[in-house]
Amino acid sequence: MSYTKGMLKDDALAGKVIVITGGGTGLGRSMGEYFLTLGAKLAICSRRLEVIEKAAAEMMETTGGEVFGASCDVRNYEDVEAFLASVIQRFGKVDVLLNNAAGNFISPTERLSPGAFDAVIDIVLKGTKNCTLAFGKHWIKEGQTDKTVLSIVTTYATTGSGYVVPSAMAKAGVLALTRSLAVEWAKYGIRFNAIAPGPFPTKGAWDRLLPGDMAEKLKLENRVPLRRAGEHQELANLAAYLVSDFAAYMNGEVVTIDGGEWLQGAGQMNFLDIIQSEQWDWIEKATRGAK
Repeated sequence: MSYTKGMLKDDALAGKVIVITGGGTGLGRSMGEYFLTLGAKLAICSRRLEVIEKAAAEMMETTGGEVFGASCDVRNYEDVEAFLASVIQRFGKVDVLLNNAAGNFISPTERLSPGAFDAVIDIVLKGTKNCTLAFGKHWIKEGQTDKTVLSIVTTYATTGSGYVVPSAMAKAGVLALTRSLAVEWAKYGIRFNAIAPGPFPTKGAWDRLLPGDMAEKLKLENRVPLRRAGEHQELANLAAYLVSDFAAYMNGEVVTIDGGEWLQGAGQMNFLDIIQSEQWDWIEKATRGAK
């Protein structure tokens, strides 16, 4: 299928230095590997140095690109500043910040401790704030323009959702940050956009979100009108476009890529897709009879 292939021309990101938080695993790694094939240089970080260094080595071997991996706890502003300094020392600049680091789990809210809320909010919202502030202030101070911040949010950042309340709170904050700074910092030549993905299975995140055989039992792809989960390349294609110069006039947008899942849940009568053809025959007759 063509949607599993790269979308942009090979040099679309040539010369760009892209930072991805949580870029050593899952969707962050998939996006990063595609960026490398398009000519970008990459800096990735996570809290575990051995994991990020191993990922960097594997990504370079796979793509032939240049990857710098470093330990950074995005919850700590001083860590973020140190990471930024190390990236500049290595590459001389940063063009794109991709806020991807996240944490999430499902639970009835009454079962959650304040610490459980903090575990998600500190990574997702505080971490995104820390990185955006550190990198943005650097760009503004140095008078550097044509910079981009792309953040990964969720479809329920707008609507809210039960059973993932800390994540919904945090992602809503990231979305507000994106839209607010898209206006305020545009004068500095910094663009802000976000992606709201639907189901894109990853080993680590899905094991935490749907442990055991829950993913098989719930079959989340059945909630998607296209009846499938997303391919990582599809998300990577969208992310690459949004951080490229081709998207220079896109600012303050959140792009949903979920196969229609969000709309399926939003429509009041969408549950009626379970009704069989013969049942619709009966409903039609009953409706006409009521007239």
